[in-house]
Amino acid sequence: MNPLLNQLQPYPFEKLKQLFAGVTPNPAYRAISLGIGEPKHPTPAFIQKALADNLDGLAAYPTTAGTDALRATIAGWLERRYGLPKLDPATQVLPVNGSREALFALAQTVIDPHADALVMCPNPLYQIYEGATFLAGAQPYYVNCNPARNFAPDFSVVTPEIWKRVQLVYICSPGNPAGAVLTLNDWKELFELSDRYGFVIAADECYSEIYFKDEAPLGAMEAAHKLGRTGYPRLIGFSSLSKRSNVPGMRSGFVAGDADILKKFLLYRTYHGSAMSPSVQSASIAAWDDEQHVQENRQKYIAKFKQVTPMLQEVVDVALPDAGFYLWARVDKLAPISDVEFAKRLYAEYNVTVLPGSYLGREAHGVNPGENRVRMALVAEVDECLEAAQRIVAFCKTLAS
Repeated sequence: MNPLLNQLQPYPFEKLKQLFAGVTPNPAYRAISLGIGEPKHPTPAFIQKALADNLDGLAAYPTTAGTDALRATIAGWLERRYGLPKLDPATQVLPVNGSREALFALAQTVIDPHADALVMCPNPLYQIYEGATFLAGAQPYYVNCNPARNFAPDFSVVTPEIWKRVQLVYICSPGNPAGAVLTLNDWKELFELSDRYGFVIAADECYSEIYFKDEAPLGAMEAAHKLGRTGYPRLIGFSSLSKRSNVPGMRSGFVAGDADILKKFLLYRTYHGSAMSPSVQSASIAAWDDEQHVQENRQKYIAKFKQVTPMLQEVVDVALPDAGFYLWARVDKLAPISDVEFAKRLYAEYNVTVLPGSYLGREAHGVNPGENRVRMALVAEVDECLEAAQRIVAFCKTLAS
């Protein structure tokens, strides 16, 4: 067996399952889960129709590079969304089966495991970054997200000795779990470090279309263009339809950016067998070409967060994020309690599931930055989220009494 598998930690939801083992939730309440970031809004009917109308695509093997039509559609969306100059769909865009598998696979493509390699990850983190690192033969280096920076990672604390070993940097903007969006200055700093030390940047932007301000979040390729970085050197952006269009089961996304890296990535994926179904490609074209459903979806999230956030602010330390569909709440406002105990007791007493923040973080530089926080995924319809918030308020008040 591959010994690198022994380095993988249990997934947060497996740890949550173990935490709840033997606990019987209060039967007076129906179950509400804010634990998993799985979109629950209905899939738009026109996307379902596009999928159903193209089921004849199941009769053919798909190509790993995808169809010209899909790559051109994705390129057009990137140009419109981020104000980019004309992209080459043949070399700068590649469809993938959701951003998750591509985030994992990129590490296998770009890491030289014989070079004492480090992969930089934000902390707390999406666990795929860590797993991809280990199985590529590298070691993760965790950069703690700083509350003073709205929970964006603070790269200024990293020493030159560390940077010299870094081959890949995972960055999530808008972030998971806190929703922080990197500024142009943040990107400028990261690009300059990439120029100096030669590492690749993997920009995970799967939450980019769920935001609460008038201005859409700045994207990595957009920042590179504004800073005059022609050709997006050592930069690969990742996006997905799962959250934008409420189609997590379609497993449809893309990578875009540095053509030289994408050429190698396509080679890897050809051997890996990562080709998107022609039927899904047709439905994806319909989804990327329409913005009306995205705007309607965004308005649903805005309505939820505007109602739920003020309610929870009475009892936990929480603020409206820049973007994304999570609330990242500190839970010891009214009484001393750990994030793990908070989640366990909330489940037992009020049948609401939240994810302990320490499950998303790692002990690094003397601290786990997820401790005493929980992540709440406001993915259900507004009435269910409001009911969950009411129960959390009631629970917190019992802690303070």
